[in-house]
Amino acid sequence: MIAIIVATDQLLWRPLIAWSDKFKFEQTESSNRVSSPLLHLLQHSTAIRHLRQRTLRPVSELFYRTSYKRRAAHHQQPASDSTLQKVLRYVAAGLVIGIVLFAATHAIVLLREVQPRQIGMIFLGAGATFLRVLAALLIGSAWTIPAGVAIGLHPRLARIAQPLAQIAASVPATAVFPVLLVGIVKAGGGLGIGSIALMLLGTQWYILFNVIAGAIAIPSDLREVGRLFRFSTVEKWKVIILPSIFPYLITGLVTASGGAWNASIVAEYFRLKNQTLSTFGLGAQISAATDAGQFPVLLWATIVMALIVVTINRLLWRPIYRIAETRYKLSA
Repeated sequence: MIAIIVATDQLLWRPLIAWSDKFKFEQTESSNRVSSPLLHLLQHSTAIRHLRQRTLRPVSELFYRTSYKRRAAHHQQPASDSTLQKVLRYVAAGLVIGIVLFAATHAIVLLREVQPRQIGMIFLGAGATFLRVLAALLIGSAWTIPAGVAIGLHPRLARIAQPLAQIAASVPATAVFPVLLVGIVKAGGGLGIGSIALMLLGTQWYILFNVIAGAIAIPSDLREVGRLFRFSTVEKWKVIILPSIFPYLITGLVTASGGAWNASIVAEYFRLKNQTLSTFGLGAQISAATDAGQFPVLLWATIVMALIVVTINRLLWRPIYRIAETRYKLSA
């Protein structure tokens, strides 16, 4: 796995990062450019240039000619063909609506079997899981923001740290969690803390890689302004770095939040050495209901989790996204 990750980084991602530098919006050339020996070889290879002229260019011309002919033939189709297509669309839509109505009717029957006390416990568990998700996001942001900015602004550090981060992110969190959980239990902790650790292991990388992307995208003009005006470290973070990475950070937080809610199903209910460790939360209720075959409770808990995620996206992340698109967007 490590060999594949390192090879992918050097043969795919690093050439793409180096090539993408030419799309950055800046008027002052950066003194520290990401370099890639493979990209340099591909750009200056005579054999590849001849191959492109004799194969890719004729194939692309053939593709464009074929696409044009298909579009022209599509506009010349008789009316009967378009009528048949409309009928097929109506039939497909009717089948989909019928399936949805059947599933909804069956779901309502299942939901009515759950007692009010069980519904109350589901909402209390959702509150506990929400606090754990929030803790995981705060802890993850506390170290990924400075680390991501450092990696993104220093190409020499990125050459070392980014492959290591990709390796760590590719290791499944559930593979590390048993060892981590044993250590937490021996130290006197429980799954309440361990569940936050598992959420963190699975979601912190979303924030890190988005922050790295945001730091790489900071134009050299802005960094040059900071040097000319001799900004202090606090002023650089307040005026240049945080506003520039803000849209990327929000994207990472949204992705990490969804991943943390999904990870709660495994994090709050875990089997270890023929024992079942659990803590109070919505994820544990979903896992326990699945093990016990309590499908009405499982359906209720799943619906509550989906509603919470959608509500948070609507009331919190969407307004913040709007702010990021209007106030913190770099444009010409």
